[in-house]
Amino acid sequence: MSRFNHKETEKVCIKTRKVYDWITRQVEVPIINMADDKLDAKFKCNSHGGGGSHGGGGGGGKSGGTNDIQKLCKILENAGDDFTVNCFLSDEDGRRIDPRMESDDFTCKEILPANGRTPVTVTLPNGDTVTLQRVKALVKGFVAVQIVNDYGDVICSSKGIPFATVQNFLLCAPDGTDLECHVSFFECDANLICAQDFQQLDVSLTLCLEVQVEADVKLEIEAAFCHPRDEILEPAQLCPTDIFPPQCPEIFPAY
Repeated sequence: MSRFNHKETEKVCIKTRKVYDWITRQVEVPIINMADDKLDAKFKCNSHGGGGSHGGGGGGGKSGGTNDIQKLCKILENAGDDFTVNCFLSDEDGRRIDPRMESDDFTCKEILPANGRTPVTVTLPNGDTVTLQRVKALVKGFVAVQIVNDYGDVICSSKGIPFATVQNFLLCAPDGTDLECHVSFFECDANLICAQDFQQLDVSLTLCLEVQVEADVKLEIEAAFCHPRDEILEPAQLCPTDIFPPQCPEIFPAY
């Protein structure tokens, strides 16, 4: 079918991105705690159940002629429904983002010391020794929390709640290489505690980091140039070729 011989190869020089090292790590971010007025300041609730909206500070409704911060748990109690607490990776304003996509609101970048990466000699399982580099990375972003009733309606939602963690890696990372990392999996668990004398939100995060050390290189490889294949056209015949419907020879006329 092809008009070209793909078996003919020659040496070519290409510029590409080389991976010097590649690891994955599961990271447990320390639990984020928010309580009482600090918690109220992060949430905004709709008018379901007569709770009104609030954004913290003195921004609640008036009660007895004085400014009164509306407590999150009190609003949920007035709503009268069972609720579920969900959380997800977000931007600073609480809008959901995809951890696999580039975003200014989620960062995974190297913290480079003034004197560069520190070399560390380690012993491999087979007894060989190798010199690697200690690489420090900062992972930071925001999570948002939604409180949803049994009907799937969002009763209250939060602004972005910041989190950050610093991770140390031993990698093959010689001078001239760059650290590239992204999240391949994200899990968030949130629990709202409503007690008689206090309210508290606990958020725990699990991240799976894909960490690679890369650099631009030029390689000489044995290769063949690519060419477009022959186009496969749709049959032009529109008239039906089966004039008669199929019969049942098992029973007629052979039977």
